[in-house]
Amino acid sequence: MSHIDEVKDYLASLQNRICAELETLDGKATFARDAWDRPDGGGGESRVLAGGDVFEKAGVGFSHVFGKQMPPSATKNRPDLAGKAFQAVGVSLVLHPNNPYVPTTHANFRFFTAGERKPVWWFGGGFDLTPYYPFHDDVVHWHTVAKSVCDPFGEDLYPRYKQWCDEYFFLKHRDEPRGVGGLFFDDVNELGFERSFEFVRTAGDSFLPAYQPIVKRRVSHPYGERQRDFQLYRRGRYVEFNLIYDRGTLFGLQSGGRTESILMSLPPQVRWAYNWHPEPGSPEEVLYTDYLRARDWLGEEKS
Repeated sequence: MSHIDEVKDYLASLQNRICAELETLDGKATFARDAWDRPDGGGGESRVLAGGDVFEKAGVGFSHVFGKQMPPSATKNRPDLAGKAFQAVGVSLVLHPNNPYVPTTHANFRFFTAGERKPVWWFGGGFDLTPYYPFHDDVVHWHTVAKSVCDPFGEDLYPRYKQWCDEYFFLKHRDEPRGVGGLFFDDVNELGFERSFEFVRTAGDSFLPAYQPIVKRRVSHPYGERQRDFQLYRRGRYVEFNLIYDRGTLFGLQSGGRTESILMSLPPQVRWAYNWHPEPGSPEEVLYTDYLRARDWLGEEKS
């Protein structure tokens, strides 16, 4: 079995497992499945759950695409690969809950190969958390799981990938992070294929243990129109990031991917307000002052 086939089998299984667990967690809605083909090579399956008790919209997509030339977004940091044939396989998900006290979350895990005679390969991915009304214990739990993913593979990985996540999920035009981070990694191959693949499997298998306890703790928290309005406003930042900066979105569009599947990560409802600012001392302001900044969440716990 080739490397691409091994990774493809794992990621298809991961999509199945995550969707099954999310349906159980929601308790009402189920995923609609939409298989698609890419004219230039490959295809995938998009799964969308909508109108659930827990999730307003949840999208979990699997894709395996290939072509004769890497798109610009994939060679921005690897110009030596421009013009090379490629294969890319990945799972990407975004979960938009109903309750504003339950965070939005995103995760993706992917594998690239480029070139034919001596192919270059690497893994990328990660997961991050975007709360609206955050709880400190939830953020610490999230980062504790993230650190547990990294520690068996090197003590330097968590601080590196945590910082990379903080820097990547940052809206430069707003001068603010999208959320409270997590892990972001790319170009992972220095450990060799087997060990690198083991790391990515560990990360993929750890996503639900990181997220499910937070959902269960917060899903019944009462909320009203004010909290819902703020949730919709902050979702606007999510849309801005995905359409302006997100590498996966750009790769999909530039590689001739399926637009409906690429943009299924966008929230079903969102709003923008001109020059809005939170009231001083309000719970909304706490998000900005205490959470939308890079922090050593686990180091602070130890001090």
